Amino acid sequence: MKKIAMFGGSFNPVHIAHREFAQAVIAREHIDKLLIIPTYVSPHKPGESMASPDDRYAMCRLAFAHTAHTEVSDMEIRRQGRSFTVDTLRRLKEQYPEDRLYLVVGADMYVTLQEWKNPKEIFSLSDIIALPRDHANYEVLLEHAKVLEKLGARSVILKQPVTQLSASCIREKIKNGEDVRELLDPDVYAYIEEHKLYGM
Repeated sequence: MKKIAMFGGSFNPVHIAHREFAQAVIAREHIDKLLIIPTYVSPHKPGESMASPDDRYAMCRLAFAHTAHTEVSDMEIRRQGRSFTVDTLRRLKEQYPEDRLYLVVGADMYVTLQEWKNPKEIFSLSDIIALPRDHANYEVLLEHAKVLEKLGARSVILKQPVTQLSASCIREKIKNGEDVRELLDPDVYAYIEEHKLYGM
C-alpha cells in the first residue's frame, strides 16, 4: 500500500513556501506521491483575481519540476467548475483503490474543514495532514483535531512550521513593482514576467 497525498489550492501564484510545505510533508510522513492539484475555481476564494487555470498549472509544473515524489495534476482544471475537495478525493480513490489517501492543508484551511462540502465523506476517504503557522498555532491545531475526530477525521499535525507566505501579498507586491524574485522559483518568476501576469 502506497501513501498518496493531495495538495490542492489556487496556487495564484505558486511560491517557495508551497514547495517547502510539500517537501516537509513528503519527508516527515514518507509520502510516496504528492499530487499538486491547482483548482479551476476555488470555492474558498471566489472573488480573487486569478491567473488563468492554464497559467497556474504551467507555473506549478515549473515550481515542482525538480521536487522528488511530486506530480502536478490538471484533473480539477479539466473537470472545470468549482473545485470541491470531496469530488477530487472520490476520483483519486477510483484511481488508487488499494492505496492510502491523505489530504494536505495549511493551518487556516484545517480549522474550517468541518464547514467544507461533505466533510464526513472527506474524512472517510482520506487522512488529514496539517502544518501549523508557528509553534503557538500547533497547539490550536491539536485542539481542533479533537473536534474533527468526532466527525471521523484522522489527523496528523506536523510540529515544525514552515515559511509563511501569502500569494495575495506576492500579487500585491508585483502590482506595486516590488521585487519578488526571492519569493518565487526562478522559472516561475520568468513565466510571470514573460506573460505579464498580476500587473507586471
